[in-house]
Amino acid sequence: MKGLSLTLILFFLLGTTGTKAQEIIAHRGYWKTEGSTQNSIASLKKANEINVYGSEVDIWLSSDGVPVVNHDADVTLDGKKLIVEETPYATLRKVKLSNGEPLPTVEEYLDTFKDCKNIKLIIEFKTHTSKDNEDELARKVINMVNDRGLQNRVEYISFGINFVQQVKRLAPEAPVYYLNGDLTPQILKKMGLTGLDYSRNVIKKNPQWVAEAHDLGLKVNVWTVNTPEDIDRMIELKVDYITTDEPLLVREKLSK
Repeated sequence: MKGLSLTLILFFLLGTTGTKAQEIIAHRGYWKTEGSTQNSIASLKKANEINVYGSEVDIWLSSDGVPVVNHDADVTLDGKKLIVEETPYATLRKVKLSNGEPLPTVEEYLDTFKDCKNIKLIIEFKTHTSKDNEDELARKVINMVNDRGLQNRVEYISFGINFVQQVKRLAPEAPVYYLNGDLTPQILKKMGLTGLDYSRNVIKKNPQWVAEAHDLGLKVNVWTVNTPEDIDRMIELKVDYITTDEPLLVREKLSK
């Protein structure tokens, strides 16, 4: 009887520790809620409040070398479009987000993130018009992360090969994912990356990449997964992370 009980206990422990739960990443923070908007300080805080795995954020370098938070390559100020890379920070600071916040700097974002203990920060380096700008942005942001002791809580993603290579060089222990969807898991493994972070359409066309990545010891993240049908499909494929604008819906689906 004692032998049987020990066997059952071991089976339970192996069963519960051998399967890792799928995780949720809030796309541009948790912004579909009152007082929030995409890539805002509020969206970061609210992602922390709902206790998901991570909050994603998009970053650029201003013309005078200040890392700032924004998704698009341009912003609108007084009805005029301005290219972020070609605009000094003092001008970008005048841009107001839809919730009234000024356009944030990466420093402000990281300072807020220090107190967000429930989540990781997923930093997307947006591809720039020059390699020099990309190298400067990668160097400055990784230094900011290191100076604040946040190395173990930050992950990096990019569509740009140069960016993922720079992160691997500057922060070799950091998780780094490639976004563009054009490289197989085998190539990403040879590059030394943590995994792939591809759109739902790429994964639906190449579902075998999930198992292939896992066999290679790589992680799989998928974006931006918002509809019930797509959420169900990604759960079925056993991807590791689901990046979504609907984190509460994904949580509800996962709980079932």
